[in-house]
Amino acid sequence: MEFLVRTENLMPADTPDDTRERLRRAERERAMQLREAGILKRLWRVPGRNATIGLYEADDATALHEALASLPMWKWMDVSVEPLATHPQERK
Repeated sequence: MEFLVRTENLMPADTPDDTRERLRRAERERAMQLREAGILKRLWRVPGRNATIGLYEADDATALHEALASLPMWKWMDVSVEPLATHPQERK
């Protein structure tokens, strides 16, 4: 299944810079692992916000949740998920 996932990072503004940087590096590393596993297909940032839009592929919603929850910044994320279905015009 494919999912459109919108995330916004709500990490507190008073988070120390060294902690913030460590988490950013860990987040990038985990995202690369999800890409290599074929789960994270595409990722866009939202200009002017600390937010992303991603195209994910997972067996089901539970597998997607597990992938998202594995991200180091998970506890500070506001997440919305839209399951995607193939449009009839896309079928060959």
